[in-house]
Amino acid sequence: LSLYSSPACETKYVENPQTQLEEGVSRLRQIMEPYTAWCQVQRFYVTSESALCSDFFSEGFDFLQNPPAGFYPRLGVIGFAGIVGLFLARGSKIKKLVYPAGLMGISASMYYPQQTISVAKVAGTHLYDWSLQGYIAVESLWKDN
Repeated sequence: LSLYSSPACETKYVENPQTQLEEGVSRLRQIMEPYTAWCQVQRFYVTSESALCSDFFSEGFDFLQNPPAGFYPRLGVIGFAGIVGLFLARGSKIKKLVYPAGLMGISASMYYPQQTISVAKVAGTHLYDWSLQGYIAVESLWKDN
């Protein structure tokens, strides 16, 4: 026997009506949902890229802590070639870009010929692809006119 009386089982859930503020926030969230999803995807890419970047810099730091023999003199010559290029590039802004990069590239190619050849092959392939795309674009414009 129960000592207490049992309550009546007539409970009913009543939802409170939404206020204007709640409706506005709901609409704003529905409108912004595609943009927030895009930002979450971009955040994933940025975090993965930052992990790769941190690995790259940690490997570079380890390399500079234990460099191979003759690395710093080679680096000095390549850097000096860049400074000479800046000195020789008086006048236009194009010279200030081309001369230091060219002289540094030439001096780096003297010390690292195998890497220079592999970079030149990749750059040549990309240059050929770009020139072919440009040729196709010009040809299509020529035919349209």
